[in-house]
This record gives sequence, C-alpha cells and structure tokens, in this order.
Amino acid sequence: MILGIGTDLANIERIARTLERFGDRFRTRVFTDIEQRKAEARADTAGTYAKRWAAKEACSKALGTGLRMGIAWKDMAVSNLPTGQPVMQVTGWAAERLAEMTPPGHSAIIHVTLTDDHPWAQAFVVIEARPDITGGGAG
Repeated sequence: MILGIGTDLANIERIARTLERFGDRFRTRVFTDIEQRKAEARADTAGTYAKRWAAKEACSKALGTGLRMGIAWKDMAVSNLPTGQPVMQVTGWAAERLAEMTPPGHSAIIHVTLTDDHPWAQAFVVIEARPDITGGGAG
C-alpha cells in the first residue's frame, strides 16, 4: 500500500548561488558527508546538490510533514546503489515519523527517483508499506 507521495522541483541555478554565497555553512546544514562527497566528485556539482535538495523536500512531503515538526534536513539522505539507483535513508525524527505511518505487520520502503534538465532538478518519493513475510509453511 502507498503511505505517502511527494515531489519537488528545484532550480539548479538557485542552488549554485546558495553554494557560492553560503558554501560549507549550507552544505553541512543540509547534506550528509556522503551526499557532499558525491556532489563534490561530480562535474555538475550544483545539479547533484539540487537533485538531493529536491529529494529531501519530496521525502518530507511524502512523510506528510513538509520541513516542520522537528524534521531536519540531514534526517533524510540520498545515496546510490552500485547500479547508480538512488536510495533514501531516514534517521532521527524522519525515521520516527516513518515508523508511526507504517501499519503493524508491514515494512516501509522509500522509493526515490531523480532527474534534471538544466536549470531544473526534480525528485519523486513514494513511501510503500509491504506486508512482512513470516516464516512457517505447510506442516
């Protein structure tokens, strides 16, 4: 079952200006060390940050809170599988909110997709609850 859906559109040029103006203060307030390493290793640094910014906004919307009620930017983090597929991890208050949303006997899965077409970066997040698979079988 779908627990939440969120989307966000971020302007890459706006993120680039924010990076120029606030530098490390912005980076360390919003992005985890892993996210920063990923973005700084890419040719399109601002675009990479913008996609992750959009993902955090989209995730907060899918959690049903937006960026309020104690959720912190770093409570939501985007990394990539070896295949390149982005994945979202939540910690802190975001993880607590996810646990509250998840029905008993289910596990939550956060799906995230990112795209960009300069000057725009976009993210979609879908939070799904899947029934837990229990052991046992025909006796």
